[in-house]
Amino acid sequence: MNPDEIKISHADKVFYPDDDVTKGDVVEYYRQVASSMLPHLRGRPLTLRRYPDGISHEGWFQKEASGHFPDWLRVEAVPQRAGGTVHHVICEDEASLVYLANQATIEFHVWPSTVDRLDGPDLLVVDLDPPDGVEVKELRRIARQVRDLFDELGLTPFVQATGGRGFHVVAPLDTSADYELVRAFAREVAEHLAAGDPDRLTTEQRKDKRGDRVFLDTNRNGYAQTFVAPYSLRARPGAAVATPLDWDELGRAEPNGFELRKIKQRLARKGDPWRDLHSRGASAEKARERLRRLS
Repeated sequence: MNPDEIKISHADKVFYPDDDVTKGDVVEYYRQVASSMLPHLRGRPLTLRRYPDGISHEGWFQKEASGHFPDWLRVEAVPQRAGGTVHHVICEDEASLVYLANQATIEFHVWPSTVDRLDGPDLLVVDLDPPDGVEVKELRRIARQVRDLFDELGLTPFVQATGGRGFHVVAPLDTSADYELVRAFAREVAEHLAAGDPDRLTTEQRKDKRGDRVFLDTNRNGYAQTFVAPYSLRARPGAAVATPLDWDELGRAEPNGFELRKIKQRLARKGDPWRDLHSRGASAEKARERLRRLS
């Protein structure tokens, strides 16, 4: 399908009322970033966050895609652990991305594995989830703590401004370990960090027990869990974008500091900082063994 053949409907509808961003602006944004965004989407089951009337109205998360989309859009049946299947969209090309944006998809959330190796995650994600009042310089310092531990464990750390409240620190994996091992390992990484800095970090699931500490969220490393895709817009005032960073940019970066009008110029200037991410996959099992020796 040629993306230029997709007719954009209701292009003038306002999607971000505080920012004067229309549906047409959103679709054009995804058209502009397609070449950088698609390598982070290809092969991955998607959860779509759709807002037909813009972010000031209620949207919804969509996983099941059977019967809703044209035949040329790739949809794959994905087994669920509790039984049954969910038919997930797989976004393979610019036409698919533009089409989904025209269907009022504002946010794209991806699995840490691909349909070709569903139970072999190739990404490990630590999400820094701060309570209200935490300064961004504190979040940057914590992101560097995660980075330094990943380095020590033989992993290659990457960082993303989420477009929301925190940062993601991500390590590519070689798919040799299953979700059970990767999720347990991610939890152990977070517990190791929290044990070394208990006044600032926590792995406590309940918000009312975290106090003013930053939650190291590793829940996104389970089967069928997702995290926000690189270059996805966020459905929040400000029209911020989940933006991959170089580590030397972190000292100046805000979690929600990149909005859609800036990304095209940014990519023209420096390209995608995550462009070689998937060539750096490491063994989660070996990294876990190193962590246990450290602990």
